Amino acid sequence: MRVLGVDPGLTRCGVGVVEGVAGRPLTMLGVGVVRTPADAELGQRLVAVEQGIEQWLDEHRPECVAVERVFSQHNVRTVMGTAQASAVAMLCAARRGIPVALHTPSEVKAAVTGSGRADKAQVGAMVTRLLRLDAPPKPADAADALALAICHIWRAPAQNRLQQAVALHASKGRTA
Repeated sequence: MRVLGVDPGLTRCGVGVVEGVAGRPLTMLGVGVVRTPADAELGQRLVAVEQGIEQWLDEHRPECVAVERVFSQHNVRTVMGTAQASAVAMLCAARRGIPVALHTPSEVKAAVTGSGRADKAQVGAMVTRLLRLDAPPKPADAADALALAICHIWRAPAQNRLQQAVALHASKGRTA
């Protein structure tokens, strides 16, 4: 499975592509950040994020896009920008028919480090170790994007089985 992880943000949108399957060594295919100038008009920034994500989709052809689920923050302005960049990533994937999965920050941290309360340094260290990199990806947004992709690769098989079980249960309820 090839997954594009997206750590959404208007100034720095982390992107990373990981390939592999649960239980086997994973391979990083690319990592980076889509940047926009903080003083640019909002519409221009969103277009720049879209163009950057489209380039990553063109270059890496992922089977799935994993995006960090936006959570409530005290700074409304920050959460709005994050939500807008997240929506752009989801739109780019949906336009191409690529499935999108949302993962909370604590889900990602727990999957990668074993603790949902891990800090950025711990996440970066584990991403480095899991992908056999020489150094943690910089900035942290890039490492977080890789962590999202890893989380999805590891969790997708279980989530798919759960969805199939729920669908089977629902269909049996209709026929009874």
